[in-house]
Amino acid sequence: MKRTFLLLACLAATLVLFTGCCAKAKIPPQPPILPPPEEVAPKAEQPPVTPTPPPTPVARAELKTVHFDFDKSDIRSEDARILEGNAAYLKGNPAGKVALEGYCDPRGTEEYNRGLGLRRANAVKAYLVKLGIAADRMSVISFGKERLVSSSPAEYGLDRRVEFKEK
Repeated sequence: MKRTFLLLACLAATLVLFTGCCAKAKIPPQPPILPPPEEVAPKAEQPPVTPTPPPTPVARAELKTVHFDFDKSDIRSEDARILEGNAAYLKGNPAGKVALEGYCDPRGTEEYNRGLGLRRANAVKAYLVKLGIAADRMSVISFGKERLVSSSPAEYGLDRRVEFKEK
């Protein structure tokens, strides 16, 4: 038995020595073949990238007053164009906030005119929100018939308005 064990041990040692000596040699990877320098096409020059300047704030005069028909708070078509211009101004001044001040002509009670002025200011705010202006940038207030532009009945249309006041 000792003889078999000794024979197996010798055989194992020989096998270990034989496999260690005959291991495959690793061949280093070949570097990629590059074309000669004269064959490389020159890179096309790209124009320098100029940074886009931030939008310039639009002048304050761009915020215009809108007017309303007697006893109405609907946005008229001609005033819709004014509101579109005011929305463009507000988009050009994204940090700006405005107060929308509603007014009425002197006819009607104080309570009724304050409510009507508030409905007008809220109608303007809703229209501007539809045009993409954030509601939290606008506040509404009604002065009713307190601050009249004119006392002439022929000019009452000037008093039925919403004014924009920058904050």
